[in-house]
Amino acid sequence: MTYCVGLKIDRGLVFMSDTRTNAGIDSISTFRKMQVWEKPGERVVVLMSAGNLATTQAVVSLLDERMKAVKDRTPTLLATPSMFQTARLVGDTVKEVIASSTPAGERADSYFNASFILGGQIRGSEPRLFMIYPEGNFIESTDDTPFFQVGETKYGKPIIVRAYDRAMSFAETVKLLMVSFDSTLKSNLSVGLPLDLLFYEKDAYRVALNKRIGHDDPYYRTVSDGWSNALKLAFKSLPDFPE
Repeated sequence: MTYCVGLKIDRGLVFMSDTRTNAGIDSISTFRKMQVWEKPGERVVVLMSAGNLATTQAVVSLLDERMKAVKDRTPTLLATPSMFQTARLVGDTVKEVIASSTPAGERADSYFNASFILGGQIRGSEPRLFMIYPEGNFIESTDDTPFFQVGETKYGKPIIVRAYDRAMSFAETVKLLMVSFDSTLKSNLSVGLPLDLLFYEKDAYRVALNKRIGHDDPYYRTVSDGWSNALKLAFKSLPDFPE
């Protein structure tokens, strides 16, 4: 299991993902689930994944390989004319990988499933954010749905829904995502530290921040402890149930 969030604000795009993968309680590993392709001055593309690790790694590897053999495969992630076409390219690659891995009679939403969050900006257009499904189809974020989650979503979603504001600063957005992830980490052992955080500022065409947050990160510890203490105080301040 995993937990990834891609969120759109007025200032740009913010991405956060955990790094835990597991094949049972005695087989837990750490793998990066956030991939970045950057062509400074022209585009930034960010891809986060959840699901079968072999499938997600094969998708990323195939996208990488085809950028090294552009004569054989055009366009590539660094040559698509729009983020919509980038989403189509990733979706087609997901379908290709799952089809080649899935035995006859199996479905894409079975053992080989994988879901992705894709975001970024290509010069000449606005920053865009997409959710790509195992079947290769996708949807785009809107003002009504400004963020996407994949993986273990249920514990962290209520926090984002209650506190999100598109006018938030980068610092406020990071704090919101930290609380969302902290609640998920404490509720599900299949989601774990370290976390990967990336911030892309609108019209910058370069990554503003790409940071790994570990167990000993002082800001994460401050947010985690502060959130726990605030909940305890809020609980105590509530009126008692009338008998």
